[in-house]
Formats: sequence, C-alpha cells, structure tokens
Amino acid sequence: MEKIQLTVLGLSASPAGNNAYALILKEIDGKRRMPIVIGTFEAQSIALEMEGYVPPRPMTHDLLKNCIETAGLKLEEVIINELKDGTFYSKLIISGMEIDSRPSDAIAMAVRFDVPIFVDADIIDEAGSEPPTEDTYSDNFNRQTSTKKSTPVSLIDNLQLKLDKAIEDEDYELAANLRDEIKKILEKQ
Repeated sequence: MEKIQLTVLGLSASPAGNNAYALILKEIDGKRRMPIVIGTFEAQSIALEMEGYVPPRPMTHDLLKNCIETAGLKLEEVIINELKDGTFYSKLIISGMEIDSRPSDAIAMAVRFDVPIFVDADIIDEAGSEPPTEDTYSDNFNRQTSTKKSTPVSLIDNLQLKLDKAIEDEDYELAANLRDEIKKILEKQ
C-alpha cells in the first residue's frame, strides 16, 4: 500500500445540517484535498485540540490518550485505509498494533499525539480533488461560450464546473456528492 501524508486543513459546517461537519484534509506534498463528513462531537474535539484549548476535565479523546500513555504505549500514526460505499475507514497504529477506528476519532487522536495522518493512495485518487485554478475557470468558460463550435457542454462538464465551484466555496459536502455523481456517470460509460 502506498501511503500519502495528509494534514488537517480545516473544518466546515455541513450545509446539509444534521449536526455534521466536513473535515478537510490536504496532502502534504501536493494540492489535493479530501473531505470527510464527521459528527459534532468529533469536530469539536479536533477543533479544541488544534486551538490549544485545555478543558478542565479530560474529554473522551484526552482520556484515551492518557490511557495509551499510562500503559506505556505510543500512537505512531493514523492511516485512512479504506473507502467503501462512501464510508471511510481507518486504523490507529499503536506500538505496532493496528486498531480499527473511525477516521474522525483517529484524527482527533492524531492531533493530540502530533503524529502523521496517512491515506492509502488509491483512496485519495478516488475521493480527493484539487482546488480549481484560474485556468480551470477560463478553460471551462471558453468551452461553454465558444461560438466556433456548436457542440453542447456535456453533463460531465457541467458537473465538473459545479464541483470546482463547490471546492472554491469550501462546500465540501456538495463537492463530495458531485464527485460521486461524476464517478457514477463515468462508470456507466
């Protein structure tokens, strides 16, 4: 498995509501970003740790960190290792042992231990996307407005434009849905 290192770029409230947030991960040595929808508690836990806030009593992830350290173990890394039916799966690597975890919990632990977050290369190839550039908008605009060609813009092109805009607007839940729709269409072709 080829691993690609990620960093937490930020958190964004999900426009769909339902107490969900988009956790935005970015590859360290590249431009791709990968959104993961997480719950309120995990988003709060990640945000508080990243802001350096120390609660008066340990929160669940702090308690788990204390247990790992007290047992003389070490969290070495976090790996997002599977994407199945739109759901991400991950593992904590604790003193050489692989422990199954939800990505949101694994990342909450990674920020507490200051350890690397990795993703399987196939997963970021499937679920990641690059932020649009000015050239992307120019090329898409020129394709849509060209009078030299009478070829209509395809559904894929329209969806890609919407995807680019959603990423620019940091609407990562919409971006993930658009990415999945494009993928479904391409698989049928």
